[in-house]
Amino acid sequence: MTISNSTSAAGPLIERIAAIVGPQGLLTEPRDLEPYVVDWRGIYRGATPAVVRPASTEQVAAVVKLCTETATPIVPQGGNTGMCGASVPHADGSEIVLSLARMNRVLEVDALNNTMTVEAGCVLANIQQAAAEANRLFPLSLGAEGSCQIGGNLSTNAGGVNVLRYGNARDLVLGLEVVLPDGGIWNGLRGLRKDNTGYDLKQLFIGAEGTLGIITAAVLKLFPRPAATATAWTAVPHPEAALEFLALLRRHCGDRVTAFELISRNCLDLVLRHVPGTRDPLAKERNWYALVDLSDSHSGHALRSELELALEAAMEDALVLDAVVAENEGQSKALWRIRESIPEAARGEAGMLYRHDISVATSRIPAFIEEARAALEHRFPGVDVICFGHLGDGNLHYNAFIPGRSRIAAAARVARDVTDLVYDIVQRYHGSFSAEHGIGLAKIEELRCYKSAIEIELMRTLKHAIDPGNIMNPGKVL
Repeated sequence: MTISNSTSAAGPLIERIAAIVGPQGLLTEPRDLEPYVVDWRGIYRGATPAVVRPASTEQVAAVVKLCTETATPIVPQGGNTGMCGASVPHADGSEIVLSLARMNRVLEVDALNNTMTVEAGCVLANIQQAAAEANRLFPLSLGAEGSCQIGGNLSTNAGGVNVLRYGNARDLVLGLEVVLPDGGIWNGLRGLRKDNTGYDLKQLFIGAEGTLGIITAAVLKLFPRPAATATAWTAVPHPEAALEFLALLRRHCGDRVTAFELISRNCLDLVLRHVPGTRDPLAKERNWYALVDLSDSHSGHALRSELELALEAAMEDALVLDAVVAENEGQSKALWRIRESIPEAARGEAGMLYRHDISVATSRIPAFIEEARAALEHRFPGVDVICFGHLGDGNLHYNAFIPGRSRIAAAARVARDVTDLVYDIVQRYHGSFSAEHGIGLAKIEELRCYKSAIEIELMRTLKHAIDPGNIMNPGKVL
């Protein structure tokens, strides 16, 4: 194999890696490396002498063992769709990127056990499709599901829109296979719902962002595939009413409430301005909206009727001002397209956007929204708060936008002040500064600031015990 000039210093190592993974498993040309060294938003950019693309767990283990022997750091990478830079190498070019993309097989679907065993490089949408073909549901769902990989989803403990009913990624896993920093393979691929034999080791690696080992396969939980769904776009007077509406929905519909998304008016305006083919679902503008999804494994029209009855009760209580219920799957997708297009639409505005992926107790969300808004507007006149998120599980994307090209330079200088203001309020509410996106590179300072000393020390102890050579994604999280 030909080694490019940019990788000549690491040439001997790369030649040894090539002997393990073969020509299809190694990229060294700069044009081939480019997609792997920059995140999808273009915020984080690094360098690497090579991208390794193993085709099996055994190849991963052999590469990791070699890297341990040569003290070569590794950046595990899935679909590279993360929000915090965890999958991007540092700029010094000392790390190799290990992509799981070729390990993309669905190994088993056990419909009776309601489990699916998959390799880490499986794209989330393909996992969803494989579950559907077995008349089952894998409920993890997020905007990047067409390109994100399950290994990355687990390594970041992804959330998404269905956490309200099904939980985060860590709640959807029964077993893992992990390559450890010394090249050892831990095979924990047991599809057991009861296994009380000591520490639950899989939870160490879920949410660790590749800093403790490389997830190579997983046993996932499956659920009955919904036979009926119902979707409604509702206008609510304010976030407190939305919270009361959610409680009413749960009384009427029980655990069939699958998703409940809070959306501010300016989020909808962004989408209408920047996403072709979208339209306002309601005739009259309102300040706040809730997007509701119900699902049931039983067929029939009862689900839609129950949703309509719940909406009538909510309107009688002045919790809902107006609503439209999707008549078919196409209308439902159109409503969800609005919600899923908000991040894309925000990038189309002229100005600076400061993103905050926060969570507080659901009952305290209305108070947090109001306090944070007032504080931002007082400190930064002209700021626009772009607020949307998963109200049912307490997770908000609480973003501050300073509009206008003339303000971009000034806005960049106050980035730290904006973020500190929001996170300080989150801390007072006993919340989290990272609800579902993780830490990566972006939030290391926040981790040091808001995590307790004992929590950080415990994390460091675990890191040193499992990865004493610090070769697994160094400089991320801790």
